[in-house]
Amino acid sequence: MEIIICPDGDEVARVAAETVAQVCWRVGPDVVLGVATGSSPLALYRDLAALVSAGKVDLSGASAFALDEYVGLPEGHPESYAEVIRRTVTEPLGLDPARVRVPDGRADDIEEACERYELAIRDAGGVDIQILGIGANGHIGFNEPSSSLSSRTRIKTLTPKTRADNARFFDSLDQVPVHCLTQGLGTILDADEVVLVAQGASKADAVAAMVEGPVSASCPGSILQTHQYATIVVDEAAASKLANHEYYRWAYANKPAWQGFGQD
Repeated sequence: MEIIICPDGDEVARVAAETVAQVCWRVGPDVVLGVATGSSPLALYRDLAALVSAGKVDLSGASAFALDEYVGLPEGHPESYAEVIRRTVTEPLGLDPARVRVPDGRADDIEEACERYELAIRDAGGVDIQILGIGANGHIGFNEPSSSLSSRTRIKTLTPKTRADNARFFDSLDQVPVHCLTQGLGTILDADEVVLVAQGASKADAVAAMVEGPVSASCPGSILQTHQYATIVVDEAAASKLANHEYYRWAYANKPAWQGFGQD
């Protein structure tokens, strides 16, 4: 796990976008992205889109798999993650919509839909780089505390805290779905590389638990400690409760010149 502490959110976005871009350059035109929703990765997508617009990254042949989706929202609902991904990822990054998959939260057979999603990821050759944020309670994807550390794509019940956090995107808390489909922690760990971004003091406890706490279902993000190539990019506020923050700064400033992003 590599911890990169940046002075502000703009630098978080720049470093994280470059991390993703380097994987895209290395893998080639058929790179497979894992994409997250929420506010944390929006600036990353903005900076990655700028690289696409400048001709430095070509994602026209890439595939993408979304982390999660609400259960029960009608097709085309503006806060469904299918629509959020279309607005914030597919169109800005120049992805082919036919190559972008989102879990089917409207399926009649939820279990079968989850199995199909896992199979689609495997058929694509797996995710080359998974983009993540982290919730204030330590969740990644919608893997709430107590999630199995080896879980696969499945239905989950959202905590009251998560629903309250997401209520700002809806007209009222009552409109926020109670259930979701999410890639499991085991699914996320299958990605070749992971880049997680976090900004703000509200994420400081979760970041500290993820990076320096025990690997525990109480903080689902802590499972990333077991991933060979996980890059954690945070701003000063999100890093404020890390006990070893000075070492993380020293290690990043003194990386060997040959060692690119995604190294442990």
